[in-house]
Amino acid sequence: MAMLERAEWYDLARTTNWTPTYVSEAEMFPPEMGDPYGIPVSEWETYDEPYKVTYREYVSIQREKDSGAYSVRSALQRSKYYEKADPAYLSLLKLHYAAIALSEYQTGQACARMARFGRAPGMRNMATFGVLDELRHGQIQLSFAHQLTPLDRQFDWAQQSQRSNNWAAIGGRHPLDDVMMTRDAVTTSIMLNFAFETGLTNVQMIGLSADAANIGDFTFSNLITSIQSDEARHAQIATPLIEILIRNGHKAEAQKSVDIAFWRIWKTFALLTGIPMDYWFPLEKRDQSFKEYMQEFVLVQFERQLKDVGLDLPWYWDHLKHEIDTYHHTQQAGIWSWRHTIWWNPTGGLGAAERGWLEEKYPGWNDTFGRYWDVIIDNVNKGEEEKTYAIGTPAICCMCQQTIATRGGSVWEARVHQKEHKGRRYNFCSPVCEWVFDQEPERYDDFENMNDRLYSGTIDPPTPENLLRYMGIGVISEGGKDAHDYRWATEQIPKLRAAE
Repeated sequence: MAMLERAEWYDLARTTNWTPTYVSEAEMFPPEMGDPYGIPVSEWETYDEPYKVTYREYVSIQREKDSGAYSVRSALQRSKYYEKADPAYLSLLKLHYAAIALSEYQTGQACARMARFGRAPGMRNMATFGVLDELRHGQIQLSFAHQLTPLDRQFDWAQQSQRSNNWAAIGGRHPLDDVMMTRDAVTTSIMLNFAFETGLTNVQMIGLSADAANIGDFTFSNLITSIQSDEARHAQIATPLIEILIRNGHKAEAQKSVDIAFWRIWKTFALLTGIPMDYWFPLEKRDQSFKEYMQEFVLVQFERQLKDVGLDLPWYWDHLKHEIDTYHHTQQAGIWSWRHTIWWNPTGGLGAAERGWLEEKYPGWNDTFGRYWDVIIDNVNKGEEEKTYAIGTPAICCMCQQTIATRGGSVWEARVHQKEHKGRRYNFCSPVCEWVFDQEPERYDDFENMNDRLYSGTIDPPTPENLLRYMGIGVISEGGKDAHDYRWATEQIPKLRAAE
């Protein structure tokens, strides 16, 4: 007997709403978990997912992806590629796997909440595949990182970072817990599937994949391409939800969810993607600058997607455009200066050619950020390496948990964004981080960043040595050092401000 075409049975098979008899509907789908907006069930049943897939199709496609990724890894292992790879590129991998691998399991839990508490049958179906996606993403990246631990113990942070109290790991966990782990199914989907996966993962996955292929790491390139093809599918879970919310008078709530989540994830991605693209890849292997990727995938594509679903640009869009030009440069300088507190080896990587490229891509770079590196290069060439390390602990934003840095490279704005709340002073890196805090102060006001933990007695005694131990440095692995052992500085006797 011939099999039915999918179009003949798919809608019926995934229409799984029913009227419960043993419990009430409110007990089965508590509003705080499923639908705090009070939208009628008849509206949820209009949900029509853009991307339809059956389990048989799903398994077949995923098997092919895994076979391809693991085959490429085996081939590259035989070539001893990683033993000969650029040290700064290996740092990119250490950072990526530690930040992403276990976070994929978190994302799987978020999808499981949608699969259990989502009111729309199609949403529950797509979220179930999302759970399987994220489990695969976590497992494959942990496997790929594990193979590299004999090469360098810092790769073990892929297993350890999300369980550690390292300040970089805390900065990554804080927004993910907010966006994925602590909200109802509808809001989680809008924040995760739309603001995060539709808005920003293309920059991470497609951009890094292109650069990795250019450098010859087809293992990593193939891996994240296979992951992104999954993201593109379940990124669409939220689109029908937004349309239903807008149709039922909840545009403001949908807009705020997007505005909060996009900003929170942007701050992390600027570090995770922006710094490696513009500083760690060998110059001749860079596909585009981080700014160019952001312009293509966010300022053009995501702007269009926002308008297509009936939402507006976030109110802070002009501020975002400015940060695309500046933010990751300030964080590159800060992370490098506190390199002994992290698990990877960043690089300054700023020879004359790299500085020329940065000036071309970010006009004015030399007269702002370049001044900082002039001093670093001068100290390295004088044999005064100790002066290249930052003293003390950095000022940390109480929202994004990242260092409060200069904006534009020359103007210190740390005290501009301070506020008192319940007798405690909160510091913010930008008016947007302060705005996010103001939306739900009770959600954020009792969190302690690293500086708070030093003053509250959580880190006792509050000595530099104990702080490093608390963060896992010297326990899981040693802290970072300059990936290129300062060659980028010592190979050029700096002619500081030659034009002057």
